[in-house]
Amino acid sequence: MSEDNNKLKKKIPEDERDYASEEQGILPEETDEEQGLDMNLGEKDEDVYTEEGREKLEEDSEIEPWEEGFMEGASDAGQLGKDALTGEPLMDINNVVEAEIDGRLYRFVNEQNARKFRRKKELEAEEED
Repeated sequence: MSEDNNKLKKKIPEDERDYASEEQGILPEETDEEQGLDMNLGEKDEDVYTEEGREKLEEDSEIEPWEEGFMEGASDAGQLGKDALTGEPLMDINNVVEAEIDGRLYRFVNEQNARKFRRKKELEAEEED
């Protein structure tokens, strides 16, 4: 009888199959570009928990740079919530200094710390050579 059941099963073409996850509203996550585009078009609210949302909110002066750094630290990139040189939290700093060094973003409490950190990285690179 199991042979009869196997014969009765009909193969369904790939494009006609049901996918339970899609039917239940579980869709693949949007890419960063798609999220940014939706925010720019006003189809989606800016979200402080996404990088694009934080950047958009800061550009629109809805949050301060230190708040962006704090939220970035709280959500995923914890190191950006404190000074890269001293480790001091950036929560109460009004003018957070950002610097891109060797393709990575770093934040500092002031320009002096940013310069010291950049020099430290340059010396480390020279020692490796």
